[in-house]
Formats: sequence, structure tokens, C-alpha cells
Amino acid sequence: MTERRAGAHRVVVVGGGFGGLQAVLKLRRAPVEVTLVDRRNFHLFQPLTYQVATGALSPGEIAYPLRSIFKRSRNVHVLLAEVADFDLEAREVLLRGVGAVPAPASLPYDTLIVAGGSRYSYFGHDDWRGHAAEVKSLESALVVRSRLLSAFEAAEAEPDPARRATWLTFVVVGAGPTGVEMAGQIAELARDTLRREFRTIDPRSARIVLVEAADRVLTTFPPALSARAARSLERIGVTVLTSRMVIGIDAEGVTIDGAGDAERIATHNVIWAAGVTASSLASRLGELAGAARDPAGRVTVEPDLTLPGHPEVFALGDMVRTHQTQFPGVAPVAMQQGRYAATVVRNRLRSRETPPFRYRDKGNLATIGRAAAVAEIKGLELSGFLAWITWLVVHLWYLVGFQNRLLVVVRWSFSFVTHGRGARLITDSITDSS
Repeated sequence: MTERRAGAHRVVVVGGGFGGLQAVLKLRRAPVEVTLVDRRNFHLFQPLTYQVATGALSPGEIAYPLRSIFKRSRNVHVLLAEVADFDLEAREVLLRGVGAVPAPASLPYDTLIVAGGSRYSYFGHDDWRGHAAEVKSLESALVVRSRLLSAFEAAEAEPDPARRATWLTFVVVGAGPTGVEMAGQIAELARDTLRREFRTIDPRSARIVLVEAADRVLTTFPPALSARAARSLERIGVTVLTSRMVIGIDAEGVTIDGAGDAERIATHNVIWAAGVTASSLASRLGELAGAARDPAGRVTVEPDLTLPGHPEVFALGDMVRTHQTQFPGVAPVAMQQGRYAATVVRNRLRSRETPPFRYRDKGNLATIGRAAAVAEIKGLELSGFLAWITWLVVHLWYLVGFQNRLLVVVRWSFSFVTHGRGARLITDSITDSS
């Protein structure tokens, strides 16, 4: 590690996601020494992991090395490590190594910014996790990609029609933006990309089912846009089941309950996109500070995003709420909070006050398929091709790195013209689910 300036204000940022990244970017020219701690060596553009899972993009196109981002920021130090605990009284972060990479036992700080994010919640049914993979991380997206593509290969080799139909049935649980986008991409993969590549099966016969416990898809969108999204999904062959609760998942299928009647869907392919729970770091911070936590594990912070009784500790993103506000679990929230926390740090060094954090909602976006999307931007409701173009521009704008933007533009343009997906690689063996 390079020499640090003696006496400089020490800022430790935990998490290289949207919130942590924005905090460090805003502090890289401040008179502070910043250490960014993450258990991965890259920043992941999480809104596009489902495109990796369906072969539309490669992993390197939505991830960017943290050290490359900050290679010209001499006051920023990147540390590959995992947080083991916090000592709030001593103002230290306790660390452990990642794999074979060693890490210092502890890291002192003057200001701590924790942006640990969230993970998918299986609502107390952790046994479902082995049968219903999610796409929140890059590693899990690659597992899903292998399972999806392996299912078509297994169906091609399966002589029994009933068992073949089971392989060609795909169930997505949860109809938020990720679930809707995932279901749409699987439908495009089956009905467009793969339609001429097999000899025994017709991939277009695949059944894609989207299950949602609420009474409509995309519940954070206006009802009219939800209805348009549902119609767009149905047009590309997705069966949308709303007001249905998943009550069982195993290696042979999914059991759902609606209006008291249980229904069994035989499948080997389940993707989980339902609920999220805060990072375990939120629970630990709440325990140490005596702060309240909600059922989703979010710790309650002050209006300036600091931990109660610890103004030197900030918590951001999916892992927090305030007494007055529960923020939506979307990237813009974490990004705005990261920039806000950095502004507070800079203002404190200048003995300036900072008003409480206020989230500025810039709208919602979700893509359904080829040239189809829905968008709500400051009360303006868009759907179809115009919404899809808006979605493309916004996602390209927030991708980290010029090279990644260029590669994704080329990849999307090629896919649009040729209907192809160049990243359809099976990199994991078929899971034992038959």
C-alpha cells in the first residue's frame, strides 16, 4: 500500500457498488485519504446482470476493475477484503481475507461509509435457494446462464415428451423490474435467438411463467404502465400469473397458491427475483448502535444518513431507511446517497452545515423485450420503442468506463440487427435436478 499523508482525515468506504463508488468518486479530490474495501475487485453494473444470465452480454461488459477506476486518484486506496465486524468505539473496521488474499486485521477511520447493499430474500425458505437461482451477483448470473442453456440441451436429448416439456418450462418468481426483464429475455432467447439451432425440439414451444404475489406486475410503476408491460410480456409468449404466492420449490417444480387452490408447475428452471433483505452489515451496525431495524433488515439512520449516536458513521443504499422514509431499492437512491455522504464529509472539513438527505426521484424504467419497454419520468409515462430508447440511453450513461459503453453499444446493435447473442456459453455443469 502506498504511503498516506500523515494527519489526513481517514475515510473508509465499505462496498464498491453504486453508493460506495459515488462516495469515493466525490472524495477523490478532497483533502482526505480514502480506503475502499470490497470483497470483489470490480464494480458491477447490477441492473444488467440478467443480460449476462441470458447470454446477451459478457461479464466483462458490465463490470469494471475498481483499481482501474481510481488509478489516477492518489488519495484512494483499494483493498480486497471482507468486513468481519466493526468496533465503533475504537473507530476500526475489522477485516478478514478473501480466499488466499491476506488482509490487515483492522482498518482505522475518522469517517466510515458503509454501503453493503442487499441480497435476495427467500422469505424464510433458504432451502429454495439451491433450486431457484438469482441474478443479483455476477457469479449467480453465470450460474443461471449455464442452467438456462443447459435446459435446452437437455430437452434436445430427452426422448420423453413430458420430461422434455419440463426442461422447456421456465418459471420466474417476482414481477419487479428484474423479474419482468428476465422473463422477457428468456422469451426472446427461446422464440428468436435459438429457434433454428436445434433439430429435435422447437425452442419456441418453451413455456415462460412469471409469478407475482401482488395483483399486477411492476407495482412501483403507475397501473397503466403495469398493464402495458403485462400485455407486452404476453405478446412475446410469457404467461403472467398475478395474485399467486409461491408455497414450494424443489428439484422437480414449483407449487403456487392462488385463491386457496394449489397449482403445481413441473420445471427444472426457476429464477428468483422476488424480495430482498439488507446486507448483514446493516444488522450488525444496528446492534452495535442500538438502532431500529425493519423486517427487511434495514437499519434506521438519521436524516443525514448517519448512525444514531455515531455521526462519523454513514450507512447507504438498500440497507437503510430513516424514521420518515423508506427509500426504493434502486440504484439512483444509492448513488445520490453516496454523493450526499461525500458532500457531508467535505462540508464538515470546512465547518459547514449540510441539510438532511432528500431523494430526488428521476423515474422508473423497465425493458420487456426487443424495442419494448415502459418508463415513468417525472410524471411522463412512456411505453414501446421510445421507452426502450430511453432505457438504452440511461443504462449506457451510467455504465462505468468508455470501453464498456462502446462494447455494449456494439453488442446491442449487433444483437438488434442479427437477433443473435454472442455470450451463450455454458461454463458450469448441469445441476442434478432430474
